[in-house]
Amino acid sequence: MEIRPLKLDGTYAVILSPRKDQRGHFGRLFDAEIWAAHGLPVVFAQENEAYTAAKHTLRGLHFQRPPFAETKIVRCARGAVLDVFVDIRAGSPTYGKWDSMILSADEPTWVVIPKGFAHGYCTLTPDTLFQYKVDAVHTPAAEAGLPWDDPDLGIDWPLRDPILSARDRGHPRLRDFASPFIDGIEW
Repeated sequence: MEIRPLKLDGTYAVILSPRKDQRGHFGRLFDAEIWAAHGLPVVFAQENEAYTAAKHTLRGLHFQRPPFAETKIVRCARGAVLDVFVDIRAGSPTYGKWDSMILSADEPTWVVIPKGFAHGYCTLTPDTLFQYKVDAVHTPAAEAGLPWDDPDLGIDWPLRDPILSARDRGHPRLRDFASPFIDGIEW
């Protein structure tokens, strides 16, 4: 297991190293001792799974407002996705900046997305299974988001007309968003 910081402060890739042989593979998905040594969360409130049937389905960009903000640890267990995360911490030097990774079942990796980030993903294959751990209980009243195609963000998605939920069609743009997250304050 290798833990590598990504370009936005507080985000990490956790690259798994399964052992493979003629039977398949075996690998450690989580190790509290290793994660704690890197300052990553080791206690989770929920573990969730999203199945998506169609390629080019987009989920996001989502977050929960404080005090219900959550750190997400995400991975793709089947298929492949483009995983995207946006810094929405007011005062952060990377406020409004985004990063992304292709996550796939073929190359098992977790992405650690801290509180104060919006998160979304686009399926690159049909029959995708996406899993995530969160350190806070999901609170519907605290749900919020940004539009996937906000021109102020300029995210380079691999599609122009995704399958979206009704909820993901009505989020305010970054320029109209008053961030409840302040860089350096832990929620």
